[in-house]
Amino acid sequence: MEKIFTALLYELEKGHDCILVSIVSDRGSAPRGKGSQMLISGEGRVQGTIGGGAVEKYSEDMARSLLPEKRSALHLFTLRTNDREDIGMVCGGDVLVHFQFIDHSEPDWAAFAGELLARIRGQQPGWLLLSRNGAFPKLAPTPEAEAFSLPLPLGERAYIFGGGHIALALTPLLASIGFRVTVMDNRPEYADPQRFPQAEAVVCGDYTRLKQYFTLTPEDYAIVMTNGHSFDYEAEKQILLGDFAYLGVIGSRKKTAAVNAKLLADGLSQSLLDQVHTPIGLPILAVTPEEIAVSIAAEMILVRARRREQAGSAPSHACPMH
Repeated sequence: MEKIFTALLYELEKGHDCILVSIVSDRGSAPRGKGSQMLISGEGRVQGTIGGGAVEKYSEDMARSLLPEKRSALHLFTLRTNDREDIGMVCGGDVLVHFQFIDHSEPDWAAFAGELLARIRGQQPGWLLLSRNGAFPKLAPTPEAEAFSLPLPLGERAYIFGGGHIALALTPLLASIGFRVTVMDNRPEYADPQRFPQAEAVVCGDYTRLKQYFTLTPEDYAIVMTNGHSFDYEAEKQILLGDFAYLGVIGSRKKTAAVNAKLLADGLSQSLLDQVHTPIGLPILAVTPEEIAVSIAAEMILVRARRREQAGSAPSHACPMH
């Protein structure tokens, strides 16, 4: 959403009318679900995607046809063989697509886009409310039943403890998939912001006093891969005693067993240790730092998707994108 509305401001400055295309409802299997967006101008797709394939192609064509008419619309795509409108997709689901006409000559649009971006960048929770009849949208603190309500994407926070080779590969990867990354290391030369330009913050500090620097919440993701087993132990113990959504710790099974034995001796429960993803990452036989970073990011994507699904905000994406 941030990239969409940043691009919208640029298009408005150029004097281009646009159509904001949003999936506002989905059922069953579909390439992308509720909240997916793209921005269309008279020259075609400017930014974003709603999944590629036929739905995106038909939506882009529909958006370009709506532009000269200066109107908004709703359209239901049925992703299975049917007699009403067969677009050649057999995923088995349905997606409802909202087409919002944006008039470049209306000054309220630039102000609205600026306010939305300020809220996202300021990490202010809220909702984008799209009118069912194409009226001007709103920003609100809570969803509203009479509108299509899309949450502002603030992004989950990921804390990487250890600024070594894997962190160098993992930080830009996590940033590219919507995580807000903080990197911490106890060595000044590794805790250098220039090493991690994609990180939201880089901290040089003491692994034995994590609360001095930040407090993790139940929505936060932690990755422990410091420059020593004792530092891993110190960081893992403090994180386990607090809140987190995901905790992954790098290391062999032998190292994990040794650290777990020490944590159990400290009074931590086995059920708590069972929440730790270690060895970290999905088992894809990764070897290089870059491959290990991919395995970690993949595991975090899986955990995030399951949490969103449990919260009722994530669709099932069983139908592959094209």
